[in-house]
Amino acid sequence: MLDIANLQVWYGQVQALFGVSLTVGAGELVVLQGLNGAGKSTLLQAIMGLSPRAKGTVCYQNENIESWPTHRRALAGLGYVAEDRRLFSGLTVRENLHIAARGDAAAGEAQALALFPALRAMLHRPAAQMSGGEQQMLAIARTLMTRPRLLLLDEPCEGIAPVLVEAIRDALLALKAQGVPMLVAEQNRILADRADRVVTLVAGQVAGADTATDAATVAAGKSAAP
Repeated sequence: MLDIANLQVWYGQVQALFGVSLTVGAGELVVLQGLNGAGKSTLLQAIMGLSPRAKGTVCYQNENIESWPTHRRALAGLGYVAEDRRLFSGLTVRENLHIAARGDAAAGEAQALALFPALRAMLHRPAAQMSGGEQQMLAIARTLMTRPRLLLLDEPCEGIAPVLVEAIRDALLALKAQGVPMLVAEQNRILADRADRVVTLVAGQVAGADTATDAATVAAGKSAAP
């Protein structure tokens, strides 16, 4: 589905990614782990064509997309939820959803609300009047309105109330159960133990990659440590 090889990214003269390679297969949940500054956001932005300077191979559905502008990647089915959410703060929840809709907006809204039922009572509320967690649910729901074939999510559960973290986690796991492939950047292991693979970035480089079984074993070992 997605195949990245030897990806390098620069901001001016400063190199941020150093030869990153990874794959996301059909139906897979792949989690990017790493501390702040490790390069997780930079990698997702590079996949979407948002980096000022990038070099390497980015193949999506067996097609090289390195030269594609961001809008063409989005139209091809790459759905990106940025860490800063990028909502239209003056528009209502429903308007934010419908402005992104492809195809039947009513059907897309129904599917989004099935995943995030808490949004149903907020359809006429401006995005600016929502909490951070509510905005995150809306940002993901809005991206789903574009009918993505692959989801890229940057820290979807970071800095929000625990009850909403659970709602977002459950929604993303429901999408995985439906066969939607995802590449998710996170620090807090909310999804890592349910991932097909966990890729760890350190200082812009891949430091390791584990299967879901490996990740669960590591987590169990840490919890048992004195």
